[in-house]
Amino acid sequence: MAKIAFILLCHKDPEAIIRQAQSLTAAGDCMSIHFDASAKSEHYDRIREALRDNPNVTFAKKRIKCGWGEWSLVAATLNAVEAAIDAFPRATHFYMLSGDCMAIKSAEYAHDYLNRHDRDFIESYDYLNSDWIKTGWKEERLIYRHWFNERTQKKRFYAMFELQKRLGLTREIPHDIDVMIGSQWWCLRRQTIEEIIDFSKKRRDVMRFFATTWIPDETFFQTLVRHLVPEQEIESRTLTFLMFTEYGMPVVFYNDHYDLLLSQDFLFARKISPEALELKRRLGVLFSTEGVTFQISNEGRTLFNFLSNKGRIGRRFAPRFWEKESSLGRERELLIIVCKKWHVAKRMVERIRQMTNIPCVEYLFNDEACHLPDLGGIQSTMGKRHRHRRALMRMLFDYYKTDRLVVCMDPANLDLLEDFARDRSTTRLLEIECQFSDEYLIDHIVRAGLAGACTPREKVERLLPTVRNDMIHESDQMRDAEFENHHHLREIDPSEVGARAVADFLTVPSATAEAILNVDQLFAD
Repeated sequence: MAKIAFILLCHKDPEAIIRQAQSLTAAGDCMSIHFDASAKSEHYDRIREALRDNPNVTFAKKRIKCGWGEWSLVAATLNAVEAAIDAFPRATHFYMLSGDCMAIKSAEYAHDYLNRHDRDFIESYDYLNSDWIKTGWKEERLIYRHWFNERTQKKRFYAMFELQKRLGLTREIPHDIDVMIGSQWWCLRRQTIEEIIDFSKKRRDVMRFFATTWIPDETFFQTLVRHLVPEQEIESRTLTFLMFTEYGMPVVFYNDHYDLLLSQDFLFARKISPEALELKRRLGVLFSTEGVTFQISNEGRTLFNFLSNKGRIGRRFAPRFWEKESSLGRERELLIIVCKKWHVAKRMVERIRQMTNIPCVEYLFNDEACHLPDLGGIQSTMGKRHRHRRALMRMLFDYYKTDRLVVCMDPANLDLLEDFARDRSTTRLLEIECQFSDEYLIDHIVRAGLAGACTPREKVERLLPTVRNDMIHESDQMRDAEFENHHHLREIDPSEVGARAVADFLTVPSATAEAILNVDQLFAD
């Protein structure tokens, strides 16, 4: 008879963890908890005290401070697994969970399902040859060493990556290992888990390799299971129902999703909204109920795609994340540098980076190659950036953990400027007015595809008045829009006038503004 040892990694909401542990162990299963060492110690003490008399609950012997994308998540999982192996010798299956997961079937159904399917359930796809990774780094996660956290030590993370890349300091993947990738929510048999623990103690070279890869919780167990277990005993799927939007954001389930969740061919689901109290109550009762039958239709993903594309009809099935809040936030300040000469704005941005701590992003709505962090896919195409401009900007504010952000835009983006100016956040514009020589305009005409490198000069020169007037018209349109907080930095102005404009735009001291403008050939072509 199947007996599940749940491996729970958590870091918040002690009351919810206590309820989850009591619910999942009520039917005879057990749980091993790793509570993040960076969380409040009183929360950990509260959990231990509440579950002290529950013989089906144990705790990882060593707590680790976990960070997204780090090896620490795998190390914490291994600690919880080893505690479960020692504490629960009769456990037949080990099931990875988070605090956002809840059972969507009864324990009776789950046990019967595992008894009938003698295999390991874990997504396990070829790392290099599959399309599991949709955007962002792929090979770079493995062949370079990653010692720092990308979210909390961003400068060190990317500095070390660039240094290794520049020096060619790549490394080989262990020769007998085919790296696999998949969801971190797995259910593995006891024999498989014990073989993984034994392998991890013997193969220190493999452990060292994964310890400096990026996001190893998506590759470590997935690779070792495929390495240790015959293929016919692996089902490359998770038993936890989860969905993502086309932008890589997890779909959150609410009270009105109860029937939908029960009809899916999965044992658990994530993410359950903290606000879905009724859903949590009903699912908690369900797990320990006997004699429940389930009609499996498994239409969840298809239904979600329909409702996302056609609009929600009737009951709400997961709102798009960008619809929850249409404003950047009243307390935030968006600083927009508007300049037709991109290289001038980029020089200005570089000086702002050097002299202030304000994060800066260059022409994100004009340049497809603009460097942006991985925001789940919303940044991947120019069309998505424009369609979901406010969502993109909110995510950048959140990503940089800031209330002030500098971005560059082309004067042609009047619709974007008007949109952001209407936001509840504070929007400031710095229009950099440059002089346009004939030679610059000719280069611009070629870059814009209005003429080719072989077009006779006299034909190109006939276009000059039209292009020059178009640039003047763009500037006039900005003036006609009468934006608040519209500052001007003109190439022909004395330096002290320009410094005042920069100081007002950035709300920085005059000395800082002067230092920002103290750059040789700011306006040079």
